[in-house]
Amino acid sequence: MILPILLALPDLPDEDRLLRQARKGDRQAIARIYDSFFDPIYQFLRWRVNDPAVAEDLTSEVFLRLLTALRDARAPRDTLRGWLFRVARNALVDHYRGAPRTMPLDEDAPLAHDGDLETEFGAAHDADRVRQVMGMLASDQQEVLILRFGEMMSLQETADSMGRSVSAIKSLQFRAVDTLRRLLAENEPEANRGRV
Repeated sequence: MILPILLALPDLPDEDRLLRQARKGDRQAIARIYDSFFDPIYQFLRWRVNDPAVAEDLTSEVFLRLLTALRDARAPRDTLRGWLFRVARNALVDHYRGAPRTMPLDEDAPLAHDGDLETEFGAAHDADRVRQVMGMLASDQQEVLILRFGEMMSLQETADSMGRSVSAIKSLQFRAVDTLRRLLAENEPEANRGRV
């Protein structure tokens, strides 16, 4: 069975308050943002890189960019969560510039998703197989599944993070789930075929 990871992100009103305080230079608010978002950003990046040290470096880069943005008065105005994940995504793009289009998924990174996918795939497929098949998806499909089902981000937050519209995210998510379902069926071990 696949065990979901639930990372505790701050409530949106608390997040808005922290952002307002951080924009005013409140060091405690900045520290709370770091404490609240370090693990989710790290897990998002860890899914996409094979080396935990690289994921940690990229996560640190995200928070350095936040500090720079706060100092230069270019900090996010609306959604801190979406801004941080968009910066993490940009750090990944910078890291993989010139690398193959599909980014590798780490075998040790936990697989997390919502109850619908767990119900559908959890009983029939083990985490290693799902992780392996997810590695076959295009990088944007991997990313939308990780953000939506791993990080439990809303459609709007995912759209903000990926720099796309909500309708584009819905379409991308539908294609990603459909492709994942098809690849899992195609790559099902012969011993499991025909079982109910």
